[in-house]
Amino acid sequence: MTLRVDESSLKNGVLTLVVTLVEVVQEALEGQAVRRLESGDLTEEEQERLGEALLDLDEALEAIKDEHGLTTSVADLRRGLDDTVDELIDRVVNPARWSDDARAEDP
Repeated sequence: MTLRVDESSLKNGVLTLVVTLVEVVQEALEGQAVRRLESGDLTEEEQERLGEALLDLDEALEAIKDEHGLTTSVADLRRGLDDTVDELIDRVVNPARWSDDARAEDP
């Protein structure tokens, strides 16, 4: 049995995953930046540099997605990740409901 791999599809899949993960990290960085801005921990110069760096990152990600036609696939993967995280958080916050659902599914 020979395994056949479509190299183009594999590259797009890996690039989609990498870009999606970088977007997730970018969101975390932006959240941390907002907290630091609101706390007054940054000088005006640091605020400016941070804002420029986040804008540069956003522009670079958009350029990569446009160049490789990944906008839709990244959005789809993000939605899937968001749904998975939402379900995981719900399981942690509402464990009784999830155990009730599991019991209802058992024959």
